[in-house]
Amino acid sequence: MTNPLFESAAVSNFTTKNRLVMAPMTRSRTQQPGDIPTELMATYYAQRASAAFIVSEATQISPQGKGYSFTPGIFTSEQINGWKKVTQAVHENGGRIFSQLWHVGRMSHPSFHPDGKPVAPSALAPDAQVWVVGEDGIGQMLDCPEPRALSKEEIQSIVVQYRQAALNAIEAGFDGVEIHAANGYLIDQFIRSTSNKREDEYGGSIENRLRFAFEIVTAISDAIGAERTGIRLAPFITQRGMNDPQAVDAILLASKKFEEMGIAYIHLAEADWDDAPVVSDDFRIQLRRNFSGAIVVAGNYNEESASELINNKLVDFVAFGRKFLANPDLPYRLEHRLTLNEISDPSTLFGGDERGYTDYPAYQG
Repeated sequence: MTNPLFESAAVSNFTTKNRLVMAPMTRSRTQQPGDIPTELMATYYAQRASAAFIVSEATQISPQGKGYSFTPGIFTSEQINGWKKVTQAVHENGGRIFSQLWHVGRMSHPSFHPDGKPVAPSALAPDAQVWVVGEDGIGQMLDCPEPRALSKEEIQSIVVQYRQAALNAIEAGFDGVEIHAANGYLIDQFIRSTSNKREDEYGGSIENRLRFAFEIVTAISDAIGAERTGIRLAPFITQRGMNDPQAVDAILLASKKFEEMGIAYIHLAEADWDDAPVVSDDFRIQLRRNFSGAIVVAGNYNEESASELINNKLVDFVAFGRKFLANPDLPYRLEHRLTLNEISDPSTLFGGDERGYTDYPAYQG
């Protein structure tokens, strides 16, 4: 039997050369000040252009959306021009790339906000930390404070910011956008009953808690086309104060709406530690029934487990993060059963220069 990982598939308005997606990974290598993408970032992404498609590192849609040092934005002309270098390099190497649009909400630090307060649906601290570089140039993990609750007017302004960020991404040459609605960031904070205690139309019922996500997807789809719009969700991730017993029901309900909207794909961020909860086949079958677009999963997968999901027609693509980080030619290595590089120095994951970033070699042999 042919390994399905190396077969072509359709997503958005193009056909891929395989089914191995490069997952979004924060690497914190932007030019400062301004959080501007660089030539080094262009090299990094171009090296990995053999993926089915790349999802960029999470990219803040506004200054308020920032939660980690040196992460890129997509709201200034300098940032857009920086991203043009990245997308051009990826396309010149035969690849496709989506921009992951990001607002961290309460997953932030006072140093990023003039009033010292991150924002959220409700004034509830996440019991989490973010990576912050101090004036001494040293990065460290710092606690997230209690945020302030957004007003309804502010919520609407954020929807507009998402729309503009999507337009900026297309101007920058991206093939589409992925809305980051996973992992305890702002949209996910609205979806979960544990982080959303609002009493207006954005809180309470599952339908109300999904309203913010639906408004963003609608605004972006209207601006750039539903066929260029994907979304990342995390039904089984429980850290950062997000352990909501209604999370799976909310994602399944949302998938029906996304089917009506006709978006390109749903990307599931699944837990990736060794004893992570197993995603049930019942959930996967129901999601497939609800949504006819492409389904992407990222988690603790290897070649065999990824192939099995695709053969069973439960997913269309499997995304790899750290394997792509250390193996720029990951599809080639897997197809030819070659030895994989391992991450050589964990201290190079966030911030720094080319070391641990663009110096991982392609296979020589």
